[in-house]
Amino acid sequence: MAEAYWLEEQAPPIRSPRHEGRVDVAIVGGGVTGCACARVLAEAGLRVRLHEARGIATGASGRNGGFALCGGAARYDVARESYGREVAEALWRWTEESLDRIEHLAGDALRRTGSLRLAADPEEREEIRAEYEALRLDGFDCEWRDELPPPLAGRFQGAVFHPRDGSIQPARFTRRLAAAAAEAGAELREHDRISSLEELDAERVVLATDGYGRGLLPELDEAIWPARGQIVVSAPIEEELFSYPHYARQGFDYWQQLPDGRVLLGGFRDYSILDELTDEETTTPVIQDALVRFLAELIGYEPTIEHRWAGIFGLTQDFVPLVGPLPGRDGLWIAGGYSGHGNVMGFGCGELVARAILGRDEPLLRLFDPARFA
Repeated sequence: MAEAYWLEEQAPPIRSPRHEGRVDVAIVGGGVTGCACARVLAEAGLRVRLHEARGIATGASGRNGGFALCGGAARYDVARESYGREVAEALWRWTEESLDRIEHLAGDALRRTGSLRLAADPEEREEIRAEYEALRLDGFDCEWRDELPPPLAGRFQGAVFHPRDGSIQPARFTRRLAAAAAEAGAELREHDRISSLEELDAERVVLATDGYGRGLLPELDEAIWPARGQIVVSAPIEEELFSYPHYARQGFDYWQQLPDGRVLLGGFRDYSILDELTDEETTTPVIQDALVRFLAELIGYEPTIEHRWAGIFGLTQDFVPLVGPLPGRDGLWIAGGYSGHGNVMGFGCGELVARAILGRDEPLLRLFDPARFA
């Protein structure tokens, strides 16, 4: 019951080459970022070795809510004010392009269903309406909805529908990325925990652990804070209530109905927010009870819960990822700190850091520059 629903799926074995001696790039972390990075670098002809402490996709990339969303952790109107219109627009379009590339690679692991961002109260209605207006002003595709169907009607006060978003089986997608990286020539070392960067025999190193991997680098421990997300999944229910991913209360509550009829619900981290700033993959009664109560309210009865689990993601102070070379650490690169948006941003940042290592100019790296926390 404590195992993530996504990780129950049978994973085909991945055969990868074995590189002897020093490699061009060593990657720490076998999630979506590390596998995306390894694939791009290996396809460019570099000798790549990826180290994963457990199995591919068994960290956050197999323990999240399965949302594939455009944009970042900050609302678009807030991003516009914080970074400027041109940068905010470029960031959003980059996530759209990243999601399109995921669709090309994911096969049946991705469904482009759209997503619904809900207002839980009048204040949130004003906030998401402001985001909607800013998105429309800059030409992005979204719809405002005042009329909501049961069981949302009366509980929520308007919503924004994002038609380009989707639902993803994150472990299946990450494993496919890993297989593509191995086929391109990357060495994948599973069950190979790295306790010190001194162990790595490589010209360059990429840390792709997001909220995991604390202790590897002291300055990163200050810049990326681990946070725990808890999830429940019900037994299948007959009625289709939710055709696409839903989220409310600034993303603190999120849920979707899976193709087999199960309802996945996560969030309520704010019910015990200090306790949830941790890298311990354990569930807690406070959050789990809140999830079950809310799910019962949503569907009208208390369902059988068949899965409960926790996963760790990385938060940054400004909700912007850290991607790029680390100041004062020659040859050391970072890609992490997605603040809960790792399925799309994690993939995109893995590709981004790989292209930067290959010498390509990537303007978004100026926004993501780790030097801002130096």
